[in-house]
Amino acid sequence: MSIFIVRHGETDLNATRVVQLPETGLSVRGRAQAACVADRFAALGIARVLSSDLARAVETTAVIAARTGAPVTYEPTLRERDFGDLRGTPYADLDVDIFAPDYIPPAGESWETFRERVAIAWEHILTAARATPGHLVVVTHGLVCHVLLDRHARCTGAVPLRWHNTSVTELEHVPPWTARVVNCTAHLGESGGDGGATLAPASRV
Repeated sequence: MSIFIVRHGETDLNATRVVQLPETGLSVRGRAQAACVADRFAALGIARVLSSDLARAVETTAVIAARTGAPVTYEPTLRERDFGDLRGTPYADLDVDIFAPDYIPPAGESWETFRERVAIAWEHILTAARATPGHLVVVTHGLVCHVLLDRHARCTGAVPLRWHNTSVTELEHVPPWTARVVNCTAHLGESGGDGGATLAPASRV
């Protein structure tokens, strides 16, 4: 049994470097990525999917569920950090580092508030894992992936700052929840990189 943490597929806003909107779905490339990661999971036997309820995660999850037959539960605490009034803004138009430790986006979440929410999401993940007689897939977002590994699971190497679209991180299902695989895109083949943590996607969120 394992817990698989998956970032959603690419969106057009990822590709054009725009702060994501909640309602943004997958791009054509993102749907292809979702199909690839779904094929990867079909060979493993997935018992359940826990997913963020934002559109890009929901669409990624739908492809995984259709391919694996696994039931889905949507969990709002798995949403990406809320950047408030900055959502929909091109990164090139920002005059601040929105990822800076002390930056609070207008009408959005501080890092502290976001990390507190991810801590709640982690408890939901553990509860779901305990109740699942098999592998659990968690579909979420880049910054959530980072905080989960940085604060809650055990990573023997450096925790990536940037996460590939549909990257897979595999955690052991028992404490200390050690990561066996981190930020892997092997399922994407030549178009998806080599699975290493140094290849940056178009944006972090």
